[in-house]
Amino acid sequence: MRLELTKRADYAIRAVVALATTAPAERLSVRTIAANEGIPVRFLPQVMADLVAAGLVGALTGRTGGYRLTRPPAAITILEVIEAVEGNSRRQSCVLRGGPCQLNGTCAVHDVFAATQAGMIRELGGATIASLRPPG
Repeated sequence: MRLELTKRADYAIRAVVALATTAPAERLSVRTIAANEGIPVRFLPQVMADLVAAGLVGALTGRTGGYRLTRPPAAITILEVIEAVEGNSRRQSCVLRGGPCQLNGTCAVHDVFAATQAGMIRELGGATIASLRPPG
C-alpha cells in the first residue's frame, strides 16, 4: 500500500513552509519560492492561486508584491493546505470498486478504511505548519 501526496499537494506544503520561514512582513515571489524549494516555476502560480483562494496565503501584485501567510504557521494545518489544492479529503467512493459501496449498504472493508481515513484526517488536521521539523 502506498500513501503519497500528489505533486500539487507536495508543492503547496513546500510553498507554505517556505512562507512560514520568512519574516511576517516579508513577501516571497513565485520565482523565489520555486528556486528555493525546487518546484517547477510553471506549476507554482496555479498552486499559489489555490492557496490564496483558500485564504491561507495573501498575494500582492506589482514590483514589491509576492506572497505571505495570512495566519501564523501555528494556525495553519497540513490538512488545510492539502485540501486547498486537492479539495475535500473525505473519500466518497468504495475502495474496492471505485464507486458507491454495494447497493444494500457497505462493502466488506468499508469500516476499516473509514476508520483509517478518519485517523489520517485527524492527524493531518492536528498537525500545523509550525509543528513540522526541517528535513535533515
